[in-house]
Amino acid sequence: DFAWICGYPYVSHKAKLRLLAVPLSEGRPQYQSYLIVPATDKQTGSILDLRGKVFAYSDPDSNSGFLYPRYALMQLKENPDRFFSKTFFTWAHRKIVEAVGSNLAQGGAVDSYVWETLHIYHPELTGRTRIVEKSPYFGHTPVVARNGVARTEFAAMQEALLGMSQSAAGKDLLKRLNLDGFVAGDMALFDGIERMMRALNGRAGHAASA
Repeated sequence: DFAWICGYPYVSHKAKLRLLAVPLSEGRPQYQSYLIVPATDKQTGSILDLRGKVFAYSDPDSNSGFLYPRYALMQLKENPDRFFSKTFFTWAHRKIVEAVGSNLAQGGAVDSYVWETLHIYHPELTGRTRIVEKSPYFGHTPVVARNGVARTEFAAMQEALLGMSQSAAGKDLLKRLNLDGFVAGDMALFDGIERMMRALNGRAGHAASA
């Protein structure tokens, strides 16, 4: 009935979903994609320096961990399918940090909220990586409801999330989550993700027709 998902699957399936709430991180209903490399790598200055290297993605439904880095390469007139010597999915943002920190991958793209939260609770992991580039801001990972959820249930869940910062228990949970709270949000927050999705889908269609 309810799920906390990435903005990429939200825009992909928004006809079947209702936006319930958006988390606030560092005062913003937005986050970024961080390009990271091993801390021992002092030379890499941009994603272009990772040509021919091994790169870690999060999963195919991730904006920060898959969609954005591929879009960034496309904007640089590079083919994201051929740019790296090898890519693999870690299926979790924390595992991207672990893979890059252990030099299993020479680069990776990670959710800024996850990296910053790990930096608080597990600095030994983030300390083995270095942030090379930060993306523009995108709508933060939304909490959504399926279209069929009753209005009363939707309202009750939304009220619980939006009011979380007003109670002691809610504040404690938000602190553990490294969030400031939740806001109702706006679909326009995800316009940037939708533009990237359309651009990459158009590229895939062009490649198929070619």
